Amino acid sequence: MNRAFFSVLFLLTLAPTSLLKAQVPKVRQETINKEYIVVIGGPSLIEWEKLKKVPHDHWWANFVHASRIRLEELRAQYGPNAMITWLVYKPSYVRRGTRQEKRDLLADLKTIQEKFHVNLVFFNTQKEFIDYLNAGKPRASVKIADLEYFGHSNKCCFMFDYSNEIDSGSKVWLHETELGQINRSDFAPHAFIKSWGCHTGESMSALWRRATGQRMIGAIGTTDYSGSDAPGWHPGLGSNNGRWVR
Repeated sequence: MNRAFFSVLFLLTLAPTSLLKAQVPKVRQETINKEYIVVIGGPSLIEWEKLKKVPHDHWWANFVHASRIRLEELRAQYGPNAMITWLVYKPSYVRRGTRQEKRDLLADLKTIQEKFHVNLVFFNTQKEFIDYLNAGKPRASVKIADLEYFGHSNKCCFMFDYSNEIDSGSKVWLHETELGQINRSDFAPHAFIKSWGCHTGESMSALWRRATGQRMIGAIGTTDYSGSDAPGWHPGLGSNNGRWVR
């Protein structure tokens, strides 16, 4: 009688654990609770750039093209279930499409989103950008494992709308003195963070690390987006004296 009782008790104890194991889906370990974010700023307008010795952004898709290659790499590296987000500064593409290209550039962006099955998020202000980093996903459980910026910049800031709304300047930016608004807890340990813009390795990278606890790779000197369709192409350094630092 006692032996039968303990046999039943033993089986009841095991059953919930076995059931729990059966219900846990098999997910690639490297994609659990991680988000991979690619950010792009906007292109300049020819009305501001036409009189310069070296005008910016003859092609509206400089940053789009470079980021598309990176999105493709991330999808191939981390698989179909990886959480990949394309964070795009919207007003510059609307303005460039309306005033220069005379077509809907947002529609072109959406074809890339569909091709690589990424989450396309538009932002309009610096606050919206920071809000996405801090709360676009539940950051207690979903950490940023990769954050990369393609766009105009100087040594102190990302310039999301450089020479798009005003000549040779920006009205929407992320300055190095504002990096404390980004929560340190947003990031996975040893996240990969890189600015593919000009000059950010000269100052902003150091303040990024101080504010967030994470290293950001940045360029000493300019970067070159006169790109290629070759597999694995990324923006390069603009001069022989340039280098990447973190």
